[in-house]
This record gives sequence, C-alpha cells and structure tokens, in this order.
Amino acid sequence: MTTPNRTPIKEPDVKPVKRLPMVGWYDPRQLAKTGIEVAVSTIFGRHSDHRLVEAMASGDEIEDFYDYSSYYTDAPDGIGQPDPNRPRKTMWIDYVGDVGDGWNSTYAVAYNLARAESTLTYTDRKTNKVIYKQETKRGEVMIFGGDEVYPTASREEYDQRLVAPYETALRFSDKPYPHVYAIPGNHDWYDSLVAFTRLFTARPWFAGWRTRQTRSYFALKLPHNWWLLGTDLQLGSDIDKPQMEYFQKLASRMDQETAKTGEPARIIICHAEPHWIRAAQYGGDDPNYNESNLKLLEKRLGKTVAVFIAGDLHHYRRHESEDKATQKITAGGGGAFLHPTHVGRRGTSLDVLTEKGLQEEDRKFTLQGCFPSTDDSSRLCWRNLFFPYLPGNKSSSFGLMTAVLYLLLMLPIVLTTNDFDVSDPFSKITYGAINSVIYNPLSLFLMAAVIVGFIFFTDTHKRRDKLIMGGLHGVAHILAAFFLAIGVALFTILISSDSWVFQIPWFGRLSFPLDLRIPFAIFLVLVCGFVVGSLIMGIYLLVSLNLWGRHGNEAFSSLGIEDFKNFIRLHINENGDLTIYPIGIRRVPRKWKDRTGKTGPELDPDDRNATPAELIELPIIMKRARTETGVEASTAPAQTPAS
Repeated sequence: MTTPNRTPIKEPDVKPVKRLPMVGWYDPRQLAKTGIEVAVSTIFGRHSDHRLVEAMASGDEIEDFYDYSSYYTDAPDGIGQPDPNRPRKTMWIDYVGDVGDGWNSTYAVAYNLARAESTLTYTDRKTNKVIYKQETKRGEVMIFGGDEVYPTASREEYDQRLVAPYETALRFSDKPYPHVYAIPGNHDWYDSLVAFTRLFTARPWFAGWRTRQTRSYFALKLPHNWWLLGTDLQLGSDIDKPQMEYFQKLASRMDQETAKTGEPARIIICHAEPHWIRAAQYGGDDPNYNESNLKLLEKRLGKTVAVFIAGDLHHYRRHESEDKATQKITAGGGGAFLHPTHVGRRGTSLDVLTEKGLQEEDRKFTLQGCFPSTDDSSRLCWRNLFFPYLPGNKSSSFGLMTAVLYLLLMLPIVLTTNDFDVSDPFSKITYGAINSVIYNPLSLFLMAAVIVGFIFFTDTHKRRDKLIMGGLHGVAHILAAFFLAIGVALFTILISSDSWVFQIPWFGRLSFPLDLRIPFAIFLVLVCGFVVGSLIMGIYLLVSLNLWGRHGNEAFSSLGIEDFKNFIRLHINENGDLTIYPIGIRRVPRKWKDRTGKTGPELDPDDRNATPAELIELPIIMKRARTETGVEASTAPAQTPAS
C-alpha cells in the first residue's frame, strides 16, 4: 500500500493485474466450493460472532462517530483532527455495493468513482434527448455497502477481484485524501471477516482511499446534522447487542446535537441487505424475513430514517414514502452479476410496500424507478434457454453435471443396449427399461436424491409449493434421462452391426469381446444429458422467474450479466439539502487502453459499444425541513435542464 507523501503518478514497476471474468456460479467446481463455504459459515459463523470479538478488542477506544462536520487539520498520518473553526458547509459521498466480481464490471464502476469530477446527464428514453446535466465531484468519503468480493471471502479473491481494479482506478490521491468505509455482506462473512478485517480495519490505505474504521459498523457525522450509519447484519439480518448499544449511545449524541443547533438529526442508514424488499417478498411465509430486529434499531435511534440504502440485490430500485420524507434505495450494482427487477406475472408485486410497526398507522412506499427497466429485465431472463452456451459464460461446464447425472440415473438401460429390439412395440421397450431401472439400487437412490435435492432447491418458503414445484422439476429430469437413454439405445442398435464387436485375443486361444455399442451409447447419453439437462434447468429458471417471480438469484447468476451497473452519489449543499444522484452504466466496456503518466485511472475505456455513466433518473432532492426525518422531498432538479 502507498503512503501519504507519495507522488500520485503511476510507478514503472507496477505489475500488470489479472483481469478476471465474471464468476461462473454454475461451474461444478464453483458450486461445490461455494456450497462448502456456505455450509461452514452457516454452522459455525452464527456461533462465533466476530462482531463480539471486535467489541471486546476495541473496548472504550472506539470513537462514538467519525466527525466530518468540520475540515481536518493536516497531520503526518493523513487524517488529523476535525477543526471546529473550519466547519464544512458541503460534502460529497459515494456509495457502491456488491463489488469485486468480474474485471470489466468492477473496474468500470471504480473508474467512474475515482474520477475527480464527472458530468452526469439524464436522457429521456422516449425522445432519446438529454434533458438534464450536472457537474459532480468524487466523494470525499466512499462507502462500500456490503459483499465486497465474490464468490467467497479470501485474501486472494479480495486482492484480484477488488483491490486490483480499485488500485488501477486510483492508486494514489492528493490531499485532502478521500476516505473509505465498508460494511460486510454475507459473502464477506464466509471467512468470519478475517480478510475483510485485514483490508479495512488493519491497514491505513485501500488503494488511493484512506481507511479509518475499527469495527465492521460505524457512524459518520456530516454537515448540517446529517448522519450516515453503517450496520453489520452478519449472516441473518441480525443486529447484535454491542452494536445496538453502540447506536443507542449514538442516538444520545444526536439528541445533544439537536438541542445545541435546533436542527433535527437527518439520518442515512446503510444496510448490507434491503430488509424492506425481503420482508415484502417472504415476510408472510417465513418469520425470519420480518423486519423486527432492524425496526428495533430504528426505534432506538428515536428517529425515522430519511434515507435507507442497501445492496445485496444487484440492481437499482427506489421506493418513496407517501409524504416524500423517506427514501428506500436498493443499489447493489457495483460489479456483481445483474439481478432482475421484474417480479413475474404472478409474483409478489413490489410497486407498493407497506411498513408496519413504526408508526401508529402503516406507511406506504411507492416504487419510483428501477434499473434495468422491468421490460429489459424480463427480456434478459430469456437467455436462460441458452445460459450454458452463451459466449464468455463461465458456467458453460454446468452441463457436465447433468450429463453425468443422466448417465448414472439410467446406467442399467445403457448397459443393456444390446438387448433392445427396434421391432418391439413401444410398450414392451419401456416395460423392459423400467424393470432394469427399478431393480437397480443405485438408480433408485439417485432418483430419490434428485427429487429431494430439487425440492430443497426450490425458491419458496411454502412447504406445499416446495414439494410440488421441486418434485415436478426433479421428475422432469428423471423422465428426460429415461427417454433419452431409450432413444440412445434404439439409435445405437439401429445404426450398428456385428462388426462393432471386436475380439481381443488372450492366452490359450481365449479372447475378450469388445462391444463398441456400449461406449458409443454412453457417449451419446453424456452429450444428450449435457444439452437436455441444461435446457430443462434453463426452462425451469425462466418460467419460475417470469411467471412466479421466483429464483431471481439463480436465474440471473446463471447468465453472469456484467452490464447495468450502478452506484449512488450524495451531495449535501450549503443549505443542508441532500441531493441523491443514482448513476448507472448500461453497457460496461469490454476493452481498455493505457492512460500512462496521468493521475487517476490508469486505463480508459476503448470500446465504442460501451455507454458512459449517466443518471438513472432525475436527482432526488431531500430539502431541509422541520419534519420528523428533518427533510422533505422535492422533485425539482437542482439546475435548469440542459438544452
């Protein structure tokens, strides 16, 4: 890592980075590795909470909050102390969630975050005209909103998939140095935060950003009594007791500031998961997805939070309260594969969310915008019909699993290929094939395992739906394997002859017969199992998502879409108003060119098909007000629209 006094230029001895592709989630090796990591973290992680270790290690030394309401004095450590004689009137903050996947997607976002200044435009999609333009600045503070690396946390994965792109985007920075804070997501927790802690709490620098935090959760005091809180939900949307006590103590400091200034505290809270979306999707079926624990945090703060921001879902979606005083934003588009924004024809609608328990009356939040659009999202889902065969898809080896599975399921049929007679009626052929399978213990065991496995795989929290949909999915694969094996056996008999049998001589005039029809049939079953098994899985994912709104994660992780990335830029102005700039990249560059000898990003886009970063929707302006949240929303743009 660099030191503060280094000249911000590219060094000649910087080693070239490895530009990794998107994670192949359906690669058999990756599936096995991830499955083991998830199982281990689920079993042991909940019983060995690293947040408690942090709390005991920090003791009373942890700061109540990090003060950005004033500028800092110069100091050798690059931080200094806040100078109350130099209060901040304005501030820029960047938020990015779910990063550290493929190089192109991660670096495309890092590239735009690292640029000192950016001109953002908003284009009317109906007229294709730019109707708004705004100059913005790089965040003086950057917030990583969870899941900083994929597929699982390790030193190597962090270095290659997160550190390398961000160092290439901003290896050094000038004073005043930008700062970075990070909250962990479930992927960061897969190694119990060992690598996360090493990167964000034990080092002074992350690329060109200065680190400061000592725990996995934090609070920032911003100008005009704005506060930004970052929580650590571990693996189960849970706020632990020391963390709750920390934020409760912070609430007292907020009250002191309110009494001193007469201004209500204005809170931005960053979670690793959008609990409001999860509660709407699954809260009625599974109590584990209710919002009680996080509601308790909000109650203890004594305020209604003005802005919620969360990642975990790799798209942009914004809901606004009826009084326009609260925004709930999902923005997990920092580099990871795209998640869908559509919910299917018969899925649970997310157009209006109802929040219960915080007020005397329920609060309603209405969907204001999403990226990609629901129509684009629905169209992209059709790629599941071809997901193992898409160019560049690192899940292309998924079919190897279904190929081997189909062969093992119907091995008794394949091994009796020579007993088939193409002149027999279909009923006799299938009768003999069924008998060969049901009297084979391995085949029966595998069929039962397939059905049970797909029942557990089914994305629903209703037992009846799991049994029905998972059972039908498993039976579809078994029937496909059955009829494929019969078809292969008949085809092999039809095209073969006795010349396919060779005699291998042995001592004493003995010989071994080598019947090429059996290995030929095995080969065909493997090929057909690769194609048909993948197709059935793709059809299942397509129908599940586009019809019932289920398997959003599985249906889009299969595609590994690196486009439609996003991040959030926040600006507090002189009046204490907060402007939210949702920024999206529709198509990230696939090619890059050197930018040697200049500060900032070391690579520039070199892809004419790529699109620049632009506003997903017009800025959301939270006007300073004497309301419970301290703000009220305004739909008016900050500047006159561009001509």
